[in-house]
Amino acid sequence: MAAFIKAANAKIRSNPVTDYICSTHFWGPVSNYGIPLAAILDTQKSPELISGQMTGALTIYAATFMRYSLAVTPKNYLLFSCHLVNFGAQVTQGYRYLDYHYRGGKERMAAEKAIEAAGAK
Repeated sequence: MAAFIKAANAKIRSNPVTDYICSTHFWGPVSNYGIPLAAILDTQKSPELISGQMTGALTIYAATFMRYSLAVTPKNYLLFSCHLVNFGAQVTQGYRYLDYHYRGGKERMAAEKAIEAAGAK
C-alpha cells in the first residue's frame, strides 16, 4: 500500500498543474476566498449592521496581505486576487458605513420607511 501511495504522489508531483493544485499555494487562497465572498454578500444587507472598526481592520488586513502575497517566492497571484477582492469589498462596506452614519443615510432610510408606511395605509 505504501508503494502505491508513493507512486501516486510521484505521478501527481511530476505534472506541474496537478502539483500546484495539490499544494497549499493553491488551497490556502481558495479557502480564504470565504472572507471576500461574505463581504460581497453583506453589501446587500442594511448598512446599520456594519461595524466600522471591523471594516477598517479588514481593509488594512487585505491591503497588507496583498503586498505579502507578492513578496513570497514564488509570487502567489491567486492569494493576491483574493485579498484584492476583499479590499474592494471592504472599501465598499466602509463607504456604506460612512454614508449611513455621517452623510445622512440614516435619515434618508427613516424617511423612506415613513413614506412606505404612509403608502401602506
